[in-house]
Amino acid sequence: MQKQNLVMIGNGMAGVRTIEEILDRNPDKYNITIIGDEPYPNYNRIMLSNILQNKMTQSEIILNDETWYAGNQITLHTNEKAVLIDRQAKIITTTKRNLSYDRLILATGSRAFILPIPGADLEGVLGFRTIDDTEKMIEISQKYERATVIGGGLLGLEAARGLLDQGMDVTVVHLADWLMETQLDAKAGELLKADLEAQGMKFLMQKATSKILGKSRVTGLAFKDGSQIETDLVVMAIGIKPEIELAQHANLPTGRGIVVDDFMTTADPDIFAVGECAEHNGIAYGLVAPLYEQGKVLADHLCDIETPGYQGSKMFTQLKVSGCDLFSAGSIKENAEVKGVTIFNSIDNKYKKIFVKDGKLVGVVLYGDTTEGNRLYNVLKKEEAIDDFTLVSLLHKAGESEATNIAEMPDDESVCGCNGVCKGDIVSAITEKGLTTIGEVTAHTKAGGSCGKCKPIIGEILEHTLGDDFVNAAPAGICGCTDLSRDQLIIQIRAKSLQNAKEVRHVLGFRNPEGCSKCRPALNYYLNMVWPHDHQDEPESRYVNERLHANIQNDGTYSVIPRMYAGKTDPQQLIKIAKVAEKYDIPLLKLTGGQRIGLYGVKKEDLPKIWEELDMRSGFAYGKTLRTVKSCVGAKFCRFGTQDSLALGEALERRFEFVDTPHKFKMGVSACPRSCVESGVKDYGIIGVENGFQIYIGGNGGTEIKEAQLLTTVATEQEVLDICSAYVQYYRETGVYMERTAPWLERMGFDHVRDIILDPTEQAQLKASLDEALEGRDDPWKQVLQDEEKTKNYIT
Repeated sequence: MQKQNLVMIGNGMAGVRTIEEILDRNPDKYNITIIGDEPYPNYNRIMLSNILQNKMTQSEIILNDETWYAGNQITLHTNEKAVLIDRQAKIITTTKRNLSYDRLILATGSRAFILPIPGADLEGVLGFRTIDDTEKMIEISQKYERATVIGGGLLGLEAARGLLDQGMDVTVVHLADWLMETQLDAKAGELLKADLEAQGMKFLMQKATSKILGKSRVTGLAFKDGSQIETDLVVMAIGIKPEIELAQHANLPTGRGIVVDDFMTTADPDIFAVGECAEHNGIAYGLVAPLYEQGKVLADHLCDIETPGYQGSKMFTQLKVSGCDLFSAGSIKENAEVKGVTIFNSIDNKYKKIFVKDGKLVGVVLYGDTTEGNRLYNVLKKEEAIDDFTLVSLLHKAGESEATNIAEMPDDESVCGCNGVCKGDIVSAITEKGLTTIGEVTAHTKAGGSCGKCKPIIGEILEHTLGDDFVNAAPAGICGCTDLSRDQLIIQIRAKSLQNAKEVRHVLGFRNPEGCSKCRPALNYYLNMVWPHDHQDEPESRYVNERLHANIQNDGTYSVIPRMYAGKTDPQQLIKIAKVAEKYDIPLLKLTGGQRIGLYGVKKEDLPKIWEELDMRSGFAYGKTLRTVKSCVGAKFCRFGTQDSLALGEALERRFEFVDTPHKFKMGVSACPRSCVESGVKDYGIIGVENGFQIYIGGNGGTEIKEAQLLTTVATEQEVLDICSAYVQYYRETGVYMERTAPWLERMGFDHVRDIILDPTEQAQLKASLDEALEGRDDPWKQVLQDEEKTKNYIT
């Protein structure tokens, strides 16, 4: 069958996504031609503010370069404008040629709305819509000092933040009583304004601009109340105007946008409209998520795939300004039918409000902590009844943890709202295509490819699905959020006295202000290490096993592994374990590789009760810390033993339990060179000999076995403990988070590490630092049992 000619006017995000969807469904159905009036290939308009804020370059926001068009046999005409559509002849006239079509997509987008006031045409007055607009703003910032942004909405604030980053003195002029009034209520708008003022932004609220002053170039603004300000640059960010003139000249019905039905079809059955230029049921959408939903429907329709059509969208908003974490979704106006529930933590400046109608969530506003945004948006989008939720804890089921639990997230839950990608789509792509990085997931599923706010959750899904295979796939910096290395971060944390992860990400300019699944736990570890008493541990930044102090299994149950120092137990402990296993119907009891008894298949809600009835300390088999000290029975019982390995093993385990390390840390104490506990493949291994103890370091078991290296031989147990203290602390201070001791030792150099930890002065200093870090450390199971709120987190 001969291919039909499909022409698309517009080369923006919504239109090209539609073409991508068509190619996924039937790549051989159409000869495709795209006309774009900008001189660039398809780029991510959402990320223009990141260019202005010095976070990205122009090349980094290109979504599809010229090779993509060529590879998919798409004819692309850039820097070319369509000027006329002849519907009868099915011919499009551009500034350079005539093109015939069988089917036509109008994806003309929108342009920045410019106030129709005197002086709007002066030099130095810009919209903020394109790469060229962004480059002009950067160019002006290098010559002038003062900038004014008209509009305190999402785009205006991102532009203002970018101009601040370019070194300008920035004032935002806003007509309403508070910022982002369509997405935020008054309280959240007030908090946002205060945070932006702290960053250096100035505001003129309830101001209506009447005139732009200047002769050939802007010099100031005049307001309707008679006041004036001086300025060198005016950026108008007060909304968008759909590009509909081409459709109007073709006599297609228009309102605010080009009128379409549920299949994105205009009044002409061969002409379609998608994106910001389209009007569906009286609404012209300006955010990317609904535009991508439209594109999927149109692709189905053009490929003759049955579809229920486009039914409208529930929208959400997130602000891309460092230091201002904001999420808004749905309807946020209270009235007789819509009631609000508010939580405001003025100490941490965290504000949360939900809006409920007829027993369902209809709106969400989060400020200062947006970790729950994705979960609440899914509740809103699914129109899920909230009868089973506790409103005062902001829709947590009784005691549920606020942090996202990837293991418990259903497959149909949305992860990337912009692109309509759910958890199940991502997991399938990971397992079927062998994906190991966030970038690969984005390339195959589109998740994370628009605003990028969902990348932390994508990372957590990768980590949950792949384990160490994902952890080991590290980018050049500590993660994709920053180019800073571990050492650079530590230096800046100390030099600037940065006390928490949010502050680190803001001050050091992380690309994602919320961090990701790699940097959040890493920063938490580094801050704990640098400020052992001043930093308050951030449980939400830890992996689920560490948050719940138990290892989650593949069926969603947990394992409990109590501490048995050096693998030694007694009848009372065994009786307790047996009684608990019987009472709670534990399906599996097993001796672990670390000489412990593990209880497997424990229900989450039973964990605190089991810990209490066991009355044993946590074996910490789930953390980045000392796991176990294996030992043989030693000289007291074995005829080959030369030293009391049980006593030394217990002393080591008691000394180092509960101290955080960059990765899990294992020890072994063998009483003779037969090394029954494999001391030669431990992070810190001891082998008893006639004259004392041989100390080995840097051994790792696992998928890549590394043999430990002989460090030294010492005569006393105290020397073993002192050297181990220095070794552990030096590893803590210089190790990269998630780096085992074997690669760490290789990176640092064995001779260097040996010289440091055996030097008496260095050893004493490291030991003192470790003592400080260990002060106040206690059994996490006991901490949960002593805290009613923490205990509630385990109730389902």
